[in-house]
Amino acid sequence: MKSVLIITSRPPTHIAAREALDLALASAAFGVPTGFLFMGDGVLQLRKGQDASLLQQKSLTANLGALDMYGVEDIMVCRHSLAERGMNIKQCSLAADCVDSAQIAVLLEHYSEVVSL
Repeated sequence: MKSVLIITSRPPTHIAAREALDLALASAAFGVPTGFLFMGDGVLQLRKGQDASLLQQKSLTANLGALDMYGVEDIMVCRHSLAERGMNIKQCSLAADCVDSAQIAVLLEHYSEVVSL
């Protein structure tokens, strides 16, 4: 069976962040094994206490919480990206596995399709 890894690397204010989330939810809803990896500025989507209303945008936080409900079981965050932005896993609003570069390389081989937004 086909599987898809979606890599989100844009900050929460970027349209690609919402598109990556929508793609993950749609894929999982159709029964496709789906993984979601936060890298680069994408880790900022997970920062607790964000107020998107200040930017006149809808918050991604509630929608990110739906990943588990839709069956996206593999939710991961890049350890290096967190560290580069002065964050740690405890500051994330979503339960995610912290992965390093070697683990990411394995993930890229594990999934039959990889989409980076």
